[in-house]
Amino acid sequence: MIPLSTRMRPQTLEEFKGQEHFLYPGSLFYNSIKNRTFDSAIFFGPSGTGKTTLARIIAREMDGSFYELNASVTGTKELKELIERAKDSFYGLEKKTTYVYIDEFHRWNKLQQDSLLKALEEGVIKFIGSTTENPYFSVNNAIISRVRNIYEFKRLDKEVLAGIIKRAIEDKDRGIGALNIQWQNEAINILAEFSNGDARVALDMVGFIADNIEADKPVTKENVAEAMQRKIGFYDRGDDRYNLLSALQKSVRGSDPDAAVHYLARLMDGGADIQMIGRRLMVMASEDIGMAYPSAISIVTSCVQAALMVGMPEAVINLSHAVILLASAPKSNSAYMAYDAALTDIKNKKIDDVPAHLKDSHYNGAKTMGFGVEYKYPHAYGGYVKQQYLPDNLYREGVKYYKPTDNGSESSFKRYLESLDKK
Repeated sequence: MIPLSTRMRPQTLEEFKGQEHFLYPGSLFYNSIKNRTFDSAIFFGPSGTGKTTLARIIAREMDGSFYELNASVTGTKELKELIERAKDSFYGLEKKTTYVYIDEFHRWNKLQQDSLLKALEEGVIKFIGSTTENPYFSVNNAIISRVRNIYEFKRLDKEVLAGIIKRAIEDKDRGIGALNIQWQNEAINILAEFSNGDARVALDMVGFIADNIEADKPVTKENVAEAMQRKIGFYDRGDDRYNLLSALQKSVRGSDPDAAVHYLARLMDGGADIQMIGRRLMVMASEDIGMAYPSAISIVTSCVQAALMVGMPEAVINLSHAVILLASAPKSNSAYMAYDAALTDIKNKKIDDVPAHLKDSHYNGAKTMGFGVEYKYPHAYGGYVKQQYLPDNLYREGVKYYKPTDNGSESSFKRYLESLDKK
């Protein structure tokens, strides 16, 4: 039987939901498809966010030949054969463009990826590559320079997922509407939240529940929790996870490890996701502890990674380790405040150019323009030499963004910087 997520794949741009940060009526991306000027692109982001679906829609809209490959099961031989067919189409009587979609493109090595280069340069094919990895790390620079258009797909919002779920429930042709199964709104909302931004997970779970729910019974939040093997403590007790996250951070900031652990326990008992808590803890390590204990971010990151590796129920031990460390550590928000102050100046002041002696001088002609000529290399002076780094107007104002505290390890950084000011 065809999975519900496959049956419910959007067929047109109008049906496609999500990724409104680059795809919306009137956007350059949208217009390039409607005007048939769309060129090669790389899509990257988590699974279930629409990368493959959008590639297929583009191919239909562009009215070109479309080939779909998966890099995990195909290699250079198949691609070369495809390119030869594309050449016949491109240079032949049809003058037709061939679109090649390669899923999991990051799985190909450098040589395999480079086999696309000549065909891309000649315009024989238009290429869409999708990857769950950051393409700036997983895709060759030569490919990126020729493709240029890189689009990040984000996890779908809860509201978008709820709409996709409702459409599948009501659709009598491709969805499960003909079964007339009643779904409680709370069940739909919980499924949307538990699907973690993945439409494929959400739709296939709808299909699974529809196939196995007792006749004439509505789908409840308990059915969703059972199907997904997740707790729904938040919904049973009326707790708001965002209030609990806020209370956790404020307890850490207030150096109260007992309260911090209490809110961590309520989050975990309520069914909170490890990643959601882990992301907040890593932010806190820099925002609230920062330079007072610089190692906190490394330790907390290790705790979060360990929690993700070991899974529940032992993951709570790793998270408790991180929470207690953060709550018990000295506090400083100086790193956050320094950045905020610098950004405020950038937005509100006319900032002078980068000083000439700091500009890049590693190319012909740079020195004739005075770039880098008067730069003093600190290591040649024992590690420090006094010179200007800020743009001229900020330097004249004596701007100071970083204001170290006397808390924890930051006091030693403060003393060091003060000693440099006296030189």
